Amino acid sequence: MTQEINNMTFEQAMEELETVVRQLESGKIKLDEAVAVYERGVKLKNFCEEKLKSAKSKIDKLVIGKDGSIIGKEDFDNDVNG
Repeated sequence: MTQEINNMTFEQAMEELETVVRQLESGKIKLDEAVAVYERGVKLKNFCEEKLKSAKSKIDKLVIGKDGSIIGKEDFDNDVNG
């Protein structure tokens, strides 16, 4: 039975996505099944991207003063994109 994607953890979704890729790369499934598997793979990919985006937005970079004390926080993206 296929688990509802929204009820999966990131790790479960990635594991299933890897299985989808292996199935499609094998070329051993019929066209109709391949299309359905591909569609599931797209949904899994989107789910994983959203989970990563959500996690990334929660990560803060601590700003440390010269004396070693924490003087503030910056968004993770400021460091990556800046």
